[in-house]
Amino acid sequence: MNKQDFNEGLLGFLDASPTPFHTAKNMSMMLENAGFTKLIESQRWELVEGKKYFVTRNDSSVIAFTYPKAKNYTMVGSHTDSPNLKLKPNPVIKEYGVVKFGVEPYGGLLLSTWFDRDLSLAGRVSYLDSNDKIQDTLIDVKKSIAIVPSLAIHLDDKANKDKTINKQTDLSPILTTNDDFEFDEFLRWQLSKNEILDVKELYASELSFYDNQKASFVGLHDDFIASARVDNLLSCYVGLLAICSVENDKPMLFIASDHEEVGSESTSGAGGSFLENTLRRMYSDYEDYMEMIRTSIMISADNAHAIHPNFPSKHDSKHTPYINKGTVIKVNANQRYASNSTTISRFMNVANSLKEPYQKFVTRSDMGCGSTIGPITATRLGIETLDVGVPTFAMHSIRELCGSDDAHSLYKILVGFSR
Repeated sequence: MNKQDFNEGLLGFLDASPTPFHTAKNMSMMLENAGFTKLIESQRWELVEGKKYFVTRNDSSVIAFTYPKAKNYTMVGSHTDSPNLKLKPNPVIKEYGVVKFGVEPYGGLLLSTWFDRDLSLAGRVSYLDSNDKIQDTLIDVKKSIAIVPSLAIHLDDKANKDKTINKQTDLSPILTTNDDFEFDEFLRWQLSKNEILDVKELYASELSFYDNQKASFVGLHDDFIASARVDNLLSCYVGLLAICSVENDKPMLFIASDHEEVGSESTSGAGGSFLENTLRRMYSDYEDYMEMIRTSIMISADNAHAIHPNFPSKHDSKHTPYINKGTVIKVNANQRYASNSTTISRFMNVANSLKEPYQKFVTRSDMGCGSTIGPITATRLGIETLDVGVPTFAMHSIRELCGSDDAHSLYKILVGFSR
């Protein structure tokens, strides 16, 4: 796949995936189109050598794998979630002439970027049908229905000095001046747009606001890609296309887990049992399982901090990843990243054979660094692991920025591991 087609597909994937639920659904459809057979966790598996499969958990995490005779898997890990404003269970607040929603920040948001943006709403809704069965469905309003307006500078003399943001009181998006608004009616209207009319009773929902601006190329020569959820849907897309590009006889696995941004400790997060359960079902014999674990590699793909040209002092001067200069290998002496000399060398060897660039990142010694699913997976499974990522500006902003060369380069390297 050439870079232009790859990037056009990436933009479409970013736009179509406003929540982890939509991301998992889109990946499932792409996998089915690529010939993968869907498995159900609650049913018995009868795996056939030479076939390829995928399975989901919580409608928000996905694992896809080939099932050849060889056991030395290349595994690629990413995560489906991104920081956002999540709706509270009883969200409606009516005061001061407007209707607004109460929200709870999910993950480490760059809060200031959520002001004055056109916001839409998406997620999962559970309801009871006329047969007294609980059903789940996804909704995506798509229309810009809300905004978090800034306070005018005339009313805030500290706005350009030492502005602070209160997560409880300052971030509620406003929807309308019509105080007849009812949340249940709003949800039923959204369900009816999906031709779901058999709704006896509404139960719970998991809904998130998202930036309604489309992903786009930016820069004099389309140097950059700007979008919401670049961290980490970019890696989801790269890993997904990589496993769809390898032959059935090449051992490869792709996992996209939910809840990385809040610690991964959930049934569908990397700290949960999803990957281990799947691998044990693939290899029920313990000796076969251990042979597979100890001959395989996990490549944790999560975005990396590019050196910001306006804030260069925030980086170690010898470890400064540049946009459009290749994939970043992430290293941390305290094991916040799982890379070691063995896994780094394997990645360098494949990249060099393909003449693809790479860079190395170590955070400043006087600053902390974020972690990834890499150390979590390495600890839980005992698998050799590497942390890499595409260099990115404005990580955890409502709209992030990466280079238009780097994701395609990482894709080629991941495919190269299976050659």
